[in-house]
Amino acid sequence: MSQIQLSLTTTPASGTPEAANILKVFVGAAVYQATLQTERVEPSKKNGPQLSVTLTSAQPPAVLFEANAVLRYLASQSPQANSAGLVGALAALRLNSLFEIEEKRIVPLLAAKRPDLAQIYAALDPLAQQFIASAAAVPGPAEVALFSDLYFVYSASSAEATAPFPHLQAWFTALNQRPGIAVAITAAQAFLDVVPVVIFQKPSLSNRRVGPVRELSEDLSGKVRPIPGQRNVLITSALPYVNNVPHLGNIIGSTLSADVYARYARLRGFNTLFVCGTDEYGTATETKALEEGVSCQELCDKYNAIHRQVYDWFDLSFDHFGRTTTQKQTEVAQDMFHSLHRNGFTIEDTLTQLFCETCQRFLADRYVEGVCPKCKYEDARGDQCDACGTLLNAADLEQPRCKLDGNRPILRESTHIFLDLPQLQPKVEAFVERSIEAGQWSVNGRTITHNWLREGLKPRCITRDLKWGTPVPLEHMKDKVFYVWYDAPIGYPSITANYTDDWQAWWKNPKEVQLYQFMGKDNVPFHSVIFPACEIGTGEDWTLVHHISTTEYLNYEGGKFSKSRNIGVFGTNVMDTGIPVEVWRYYLLANRPETSDSIFTWKEFVMRNNTELLANVGNFCNRVMKFINTAKYQCVVPAWSEALVHPPTGAPATAESRLIGEVNQLLTEYIANFDAVRIRTALKLAMEISQRGNGYLQESKLDNSLYTNHRAQCDTVIAVGVNLIYLLSALFYPFMPSTARAMCQQLNAPLHVIPTEFNLDLLPGHVVGEAEHLFKRIDEKMADVYRERYGGGSSKAK
Repeated sequence: MSQIQLSLTTTPASGTPEAANILKVFVGAAVYQATLQTERVEPSKKNGPQLSVTLTSAQPPAVLFEANAVLRYLASQSPQANSAGLVGALAALRLNSLFEIEEKRIVPLLAAKRPDLAQIYAALDPLAQQFIASAAAVPGPAEVALFSDLYFVYSASSAEATAPFPHLQAWFTALNQRPGIAVAITAAQAFLDVVPVVIFQKPSLSNRRVGPVRELSEDLSGKVRPIPGQRNVLITSALPYVNNVPHLGNIIGSTLSADVYARYARLRGFNTLFVCGTDEYGTATETKALEEGVSCQELCDKYNAIHRQVYDWFDLSFDHFGRTTTQKQTEVAQDMFHSLHRNGFTIEDTLTQLFCETCQRFLADRYVEGVCPKCKYEDARGDQCDACGTLLNAADLEQPRCKLDGNRPILRESTHIFLDLPQLQPKVEAFVERSIEAGQWSVNGRTITHNWLREGLKPRCITRDLKWGTPVPLEHMKDKVFYVWYDAPIGYPSITANYTDDWQAWWKNPKEVQLYQFMGKDNVPFHSVIFPACEIGTGEDWTLVHHISTTEYLNYEGGKFSKSRNIGVFGTNVMDTGIPVEVWRYYLLANRPETSDSIFTWKEFVMRNNTELLANVGNFCNRVMKFINTAKYQCVVPAWSEALVHPPTGAPATAESRLIGEVNQLLTEYIANFDAVRIRTALKLAMEISQRGNGYLQESKLDNSLYTNHRAQCDTVIAVGVNLIYLLSALFYPFMPSTARAMCQQLNAPLHVIPTEFNLDLLPGHVVGEAEHLFKRIDEKMADVYRERYGGGSSKAK
């Protein structure tokens, strides 16, 4: 056994010589097929972090302290390198020349600052450029060193930046696509802990990003920032209102769906920021605070903490989860108003409202109760009758009474500010048509928006006679606050501003940033018309919504969720059931109401766990992992038959080649549907890939007889099966991250990026971990128990 040790004096950062040294060892091991065992040795007071690598060798033990020496050593021990003529006197000129250029020209560039490709190419003299243009089938150790130096620079460069250097591009691409390189890069990046590829612990609400190997996209404060020339994706989910516990319909309608797309975007390599928070101003907060006998701030603090707890349990990967009751909210909302007011897009008008002479205040809709004029229900609210569902104006109620003191209010006029939407409609329409086409909005998002515009926009009141809200910054309006539906969408940029001082790089950067917004259908016009109208009306270059993803309603056992009547499953209930989070996430996403209302039923919930998760995904993974865990393979990935995996042209198709073709077709559809934010369909396609894996095991008849009588075929089935699990870990990660982590832990591998095609990236000799069941069966009888517990009625009624 030979011991290799690299000592670093500083914490490695992406694009530095220290990071390149780590990458050299991992990539070199992959190229020369060395078996490595790695350990990160935490820094002492005198020394920086160290990488301790043990490799199998027949040579006497040696201790090496320089990365290029490690590469020379690996190549000298490699049969592939020797057979390719990369070791020995004939290779000395090429080896020494490239190492000299790499060490004396390229490394100093990395140490000084991150260079661009023009600087790199200028540093390569004609001899080195010639070597690159005629790269060998097996790269030499100096080429591995140069590749590792360039990786962080080249992989973050745009197509436009790489175009002037075709030889460099061809060489880099050829090396980057070699079998095992992607896994090596991922492993090195995970070791460096720079934009980590996998986090095996549940991220907190202030979590770090989970993403593939990319250029570092965080500033010195650790905040995610847009990268010029890259695809930058800004994701928001509708801000949940703070006066109640979120139920499953709320969760699937916005936060969970947004989380799935954010995780997908990160694993596809898009530079991604995902923000959300609680919407805390407005009438509903005031009335709920009165009910609970607390101040508005105390109420907001209480429910913000509950929401955080629920979303943390659901494993939502917010980059920042904030709230709207902040000074940043006041600053951004008032600044936007000043711009609209200055540009002539606000008007003043009077409204006739109910006024309580005892309280000496105008009464918002929810402060008024009375008799419904339609069904005569005696406790109708000022905005809606809970008995017949009719939407109301408070002034329409019969026998109205103030909810605060029970006295009968009078009608009185109040002056308010309106957003002049008719004046803004032409610009809003032009934006909508561009965005709908470019961003592939969901059908209901398009329909609702077109209906609003077709009916013609009307002036919209943006102020209210309340105490709890963002103050209107005009002297004669000092007793008023902004209406929650003007104020709430501004929460997205204000929450981002509380995350990073450079928030405008995301929100006023439409050429570099694409905004994806997730919500229930009732929130559409506020995001597709009113908020964009406010952005446009400021005259500033705001980031307007690129894609709107909306859902219909999720109902519960044939009815509606109701906290007051204890009907339905709410966020705090899911933790009490003892059912793992991945089952909840899977069922909600598989049942996502993308095009029509859907229904949560306990019978279907239990059935999908048992027949889909357990019998499909769980069965395939466990069957492969249990077989490779036996004494036959001792957890080591065997060598596969290349003739079976990639049969020669003209030869009959094999079970392996058919599987790979089918998986690649489904993978293409998976990516296309995810890109269009058809989340439920993408999940279905991932499940189909898993089902193809089960079919492959059946067709191959994987058992002891296959191992005994057809060893090469059995080895191939195991190798293909293990690698298909690795692919599935990436495909399921957006939906069930905890399951993906468990799959990767069993495979003893970092999380895979989402590739464009299925490759065998876990090479022969890779050692996997122990097999464990991913899912557990739920007794069908528990459906009735849960239904009774959560107000779904008896099974006889269903």
